[in-house]
This record gives sequence, C-alpha cells and structure tokens, in this order.
Amino acid sequence: MSHSPRSRTAPRRVGCALLVGLVAAGGAACGGPSGQPLSATPYDATGQISFSGVGGDRKADPDKPLEVTAKGDGSRITDVTATDAAGRYVRGELSADGTRWRSTAPLAAGAHYTLRVSTENEDGRPGRRVIGFDTAPAGKQLRVTFGPEAGTYGVGQPITARLSRQVEDPSARAVVERGLKVESRPAVQGVWHWVDGRTLHYRPREYWPGRATITVRSTLTGVRVGGELHGAATKPLTLHTGPRLEAIADAGTHHMTVLRDGVAIRTIPITTGKPGFATRNGVKVVLAKESFVRMRGTSIGIPEGSSDSYDLPVYWATRVTWSGEYVHAAPWSVGAQGAANVSHGCTGMSTADAQWFFNTVRVGDIVKVVGSGGATMTPFDNGFGDWNMPWEQWREGSALAGPATGGAAGRDAGGPADTARLRPGV
Repeated sequence: MSHSPRSRTAPRRVGCALLVGLVAAGGAACGGPSGQPLSATPYDATGQISFSGVGGDRKADPDKPLEVTAKGDGSRITDVTATDAAGRYVRGELSADGTRWRSTAPLAAGAHYTLRVSTENEDGRPGRRVIGFDTAPAGKQLRVTFGPEAGTYGVGQPITARLSRQVEDPSARAVVERGLKVESRPAVQGVWHWVDGRTLHYRPREYWPGRATITVRSTLTGVRVGGELHGAATKPLTLHTGPRLEAIADAGTHHMTVLRDGVAIRTIPITTGKPGFATRNGVKVVLAKESFVRMRGTSIGIPEGSSDSYDLPVYWATRVTWSGEYVHAAPWSVGAQGAANVSHGCTGMSTADAQWFFNTVRVGDIVKVVGSGGATMTPFDNGFGDWNMPWEQWREGSALAGPATGGAAGRDAGGPADTARLRPGV
C-alpha cells in the first residue's frame, strides 16, 4: 500500500530487558510480530462501504458511473479495482479524503465485473470487500467482420473490417479503431484506413513480410462506441503469408518479370492494352484465379458488332480488378507478345506461360504494371489498389494515427492498461 495509516499516538518504548519476565510468562518479546495494523488480515468491510448502481439481482447500467462510498466516521477507502472477465480495468478516481470512488469511463455492456475495495478503519486496520456484478446488455450492437477468410495469402493482401452500422463521428471512429488489433510476426508498422463509414482497410507501410503470421482481433465486446451503440463479440482471424511474389509487367518493354523473395524466377513475353484501352499502371493485388472465363467486349462497354468487339473463351485467368482486368492466356496474340500492345486492357501471354503463372501465384500476390499510358490503379473502388496510396496519405485516413514513427503492427498510441485506481493523498 502506497500510504501510511493516519497519525496515531505512538506507544511508549519499552526496553527488551524489562520484558524478560513477560517473556517467561508467555508474553511477546521484541523479536515477535511487528504489531503494525497494516500487516493484519483484512476484516470484512461490508458494513463500511455502499455501492451505487449495483447490488441485488438488477444489472448495472453500463452508461452510468459506478460509485463506492465509505460509511461511518473514521473509515475510508484506500484502493479500488474493477475488472471485467477479459481483464480490462475500469478507470476511476478516488477522492482525496478517501470517502468516495467513482468510475470515469463507461462500463462494457453485457459484461461481468469483479469489484475489489480496500478500506481502512480509524485505527488503520485494513478491510476488504469483493463483489461481482453484471451490466445490462446493449440495446444496439456494432458487429465487425474481418476479411479475408483465414488462410495463406500473398504479401500484398490488405486486412478488411466491415461494420454492421455506419460510424461517422470522429470520436466513435477512434473507439472502433482502438479496439481493432492487428499483430504480425515478424512485427511491422501498420495502420487502419477508413474507406467509408462502414469499411476499414489495414496495411503496413510496405508489404507484409514473407512467411508471416498475422492475427486480427477485436476488443470492442460490450464497449460503448457512441450513444446507445456498443461493440458485439467478433470472431478473430489468423492469416499467413507465403513467399514474397511480385510480377512486374512492363508495358514499354512488353515483358513481365516474376520475382520470388527478390530473385527473378521467370521472364515472360506479354502484350498489354493498346491505345484507347491502356492497362492501368500501379500495384494491383491478385483477387481470384479462374481456370476458364468467357470474355465479352460488352462487359467493358464495347458495342456488339463494332471493330473492337470480342467474345472469347479464355483460360488460366488471374483476376486483378473487379472490372475485368486479368493476366491470362492469349494464344491469338502470340505474334505480338514481347513486341506490341494489342489487348483491350488485360495482360496476355502464351498458354504455357499463363498456366505457369496461374499455378505459381496465390490470392494476395502483387502484380505491378509500369510503362503503360493508362491511369494509375485507384485504391479502393476496383479491387485492392491500397498500395498506390502514399503512406502519409494512408495514415490521414486513420482516426488515431499521429506522427509517423516506427513500431509493431497494431500498437496503440497509449501505454499499457488504463489507470485503474487512484489512492488518496496523505
């Protein structure tokens, strides 16, 4: 305990020699117990304290403060801790005279708490009272769904969080973001970015490390987000990354270089989008792999019967945008591959090369296009173009991010658990 009992009249000092007779008679010698009140076993302090908002069969209102008050003359509260089943502490403040403790942060809804109160009577003897109570369930819940599904992905795969309700208020966004934890081994710096009021993406400054383990979890269960809205329980997510695989498609040289962990493992002659249909520049992320797709020009706005219309069976198609950009087999353009750009925006290659590429890459791997006359891939509206947004701009989309500094993924700006107890001054 961090304070001394209040001042009391000190007993007269008695020399050990004068106590010899008492020792012989069974009395205590100088080497016995110290006699300090604080070393005594705490007594039951039930009669010394009262609680506001808890007790009996009723459930506590999570949005109302919890109060503990000392009763009677001479007694005071010395220490209070309130924790839920997950071990989260409730912040609180104890009055200077030790007569009253009050929580300073909302309780979680639908949670069980253990409240531990330490007291001291007028003689400095310690007391103890421990109670458990439940809070009422939330009227409105915010559910979070993490993505993608558990599995192994490429190092370019962002983490997504989809909310069941719109969250616009900056303070509510900060609560949500603070409760969404991302950790990776090896550790990297990363941050959430609000795409809109119901969608967040998380990415590191650079790509994920190869062969990493990434865990995503929410600590929002029962936490008040804003108004009557509280967080609901969320299923955690574990992902793994494979080796760092990058495909660099150079529309200017008409070749694609595929690298694994920074080492080129294959160079492939390609053709990309011709003038008017130029392939988008920038970093794209593999979204899906489809061994067969029927591609029609009408799907990208080309009228049927026009000189540019087409209707083709396509094999070994690796999708990189939702609007229909693929890396795929294009046996009809083998003569142009490695020499000219003749496609309608996709990256075409021989059937053998396309099958190899299809079998080599996984969802989340990186396909980067350079040297094209097309615009740069947008971040969010056509797949995962997240990596095309500069890091400082990405951080601006966070409700919490401060000055860019190093650190582990998912690290909060604050320190350890919130302060749980404040003892009175003496």
